[in-house]
Amino acid sequence: MGNDMRRAWLMAQNKCSPGQYRRMVKEKAEAAALSGLTFLSSGGRASARSLRAPWHAGARADAKRLRKK
Repeated sequence: MGNDMRRAWLMAQNKCSPGQYRRMVKEKAEAAALSGLTFLSSGGRASARSLRAPWHAGARADAKRLRKK
């Protein structure tokens, strides 16, 4: 099961802790900021891959953490 699907399933079952929700918000805010900086520093010529990289890295780290549970 993909990380987003796992988190959605946990939310649907009301099994996400307040800490998990805080981590999700922080992860998304940091990824958005990094993608924005990448875009701006490239003069608007950043590749889609480089813009997705912060989102992907956070999702991979979270998936690894959730698999341990």
